[in-house]
Amino acid sequence: MELFSARETFWRDALASLVVFLVALPLCIGVAVASGVPPELGLVTGIVGGLVAGALPGSSLQVSGPAAGLTVLVYEAVHEFGLGVLGVIVSATGMLQLTMGALRLGRWFRAISISVVQGMLAGIGLALVAGQVHTLFDGRSPGAALANLKALPDLVSDSARDPSALAAGGVGAGTLAILVCWRFMPRRVRTVPAALAAVALATLATAVLHLPVQRIQVHGLLAALQPPALSDLGRLADVGLLGTIVAFALIASAESLFSAAAVDRMHDGPRTRYDQELIAQGVGNSVCGLLGALPMTAVIVRSATNVQAGARTKLSRILHGGWLLAFTVAAPAALGLIPVTALAAVLVHAGWKLLSLRDVGRLWRTERGEAIVLLGTTLAIVVTNLFEGVLIGILLAIAKTAWDVSDIHVDLREHGGDDGPITIRLTGNATFLRLPRVLDTLEAIPHGRPVELDLSGLRHLDHACRTALLAWAAQHRGHDTPVRVSEGVR
Repeated sequence: MELFSARETFWRDALASLVVFLVALPLCIGVAVASGVPPELGLVTGIVGGLVAGALPGSSLQVSGPAAGLTVLVYEAVHEFGLGVLGVIVSATGMLQLTMGALRLGRWFRAISISVVQGMLAGIGLALVAGQVHTLFDGRSPGAALANLKALPDLVSDSARDPSALAAGGVGAGTLAILVCWRFMPRRVRTVPAALAAVALATLATAVLHLPVQRIQVHGLLAALQPPALSDLGRLADVGLLGTIVAFALIASAESLFSAAAVDRMHDGPRTRYDQELIAQGVGNSVCGLLGALPMTAVIVRSATNVQAGARTKLSRILHGGWLLAFTVAAPAALGLIPVTALAAVLVHAGWKLLSLRDVGRLWRTERGEAIVLLGTTLAIVVTNLFEGVLIGILLAIAKTAWDVSDIHVDLREHGGDDGPITIRLTGNATFLRLPRVLDTLEAIPHGRPVELDLSGLRHLDHACRTALLAWAAQHRGHDTPVRVSEGVR
């Protein structure tokens, strides 16, 4: 009975690995092209994610590879520091992840506000869409997300006068239509992943119609590898490069561990061990860096596909890396037939799903403060960059939490008519965020009447509030008004 169970598990994992491979293939290539690196480097990262990270403990069913979420950051890094330094950045990212995992910091990533995470994903999605729309028409994006958005009107007008751009746009639009409508196809047809079907049909249409569109440039797996040179290691003294490494490590780790939490909700198998998963990601990125490939994260699309395809153990993700390696070695010429616009359409579709407009609308109706954090993070990423945008989002989340916690109540009681004493009792948490409202109430009290300011009901009184309240009391006494302050904060 145990032998039959082991055999059944093996076949389930093998079949699931084939499905994940078919989903991962176009995404690995598309992420690489969008990142401004040879397409083979995306496949290398997918192979390492399967064969190396996939074999290590941590999460049993989530799948790692190049992620659309890091595309913008990688593009900016390659543009600023050069392709040769990418391996240094990715290797250092892996070493930093190994250190964080060894220090057992993996679980702390779960403490980051979900609104910041959603805002980060939405910002990445918007930046990805803005950049890849240019590629849909075989154009070149200006660079940063805001510049890409500003250039969209010029893109439309220029493409309307260029037959080649119109042809590319038509292929890209058709690919997008297939991706959107694939879920309405019969169930038997939907056994083929939407991304694979869309890219395959776009490639076939381009070849049959002899369309003048750009295709993937293929140079071979070994020729595309960009291991870092010794001279590149000296760039680690560059403060800007160190900031990029920290951004890579934090965002890649957060995306991987958030993905793990989501995947754990999809199955009843062993739960993710976050610190070990962070170490596995660090090992994978260290290897990717030595090969000069793209950074690696756990990817929710491939991971969800793996679970839905019936995988039971880590064997499925290891085998998916093997299928990627076999395809790259046995059929590299097939990559050269794929139109660039088709891969851009896959990424536009992926970026649009990251926006999650329906979730944003629901959050705006139920938790407006959280929605403001989400939208603020998204806007900050578009206006600045990914790293600074996430930092701004975290600051917004902290400010929002401080505002919620700072809940102060002012109870004003008058005794003995218009000339009698007044008791002002403050309760709750007094922080500088609520200080203007409290001072407005106090400053409206007329001079000449005795006042007792009772602070004993406060659970917390910060320095700013204490200073402001004592200053008000001193000023009130200056008008020959008796003021007594009870400061017994509990």
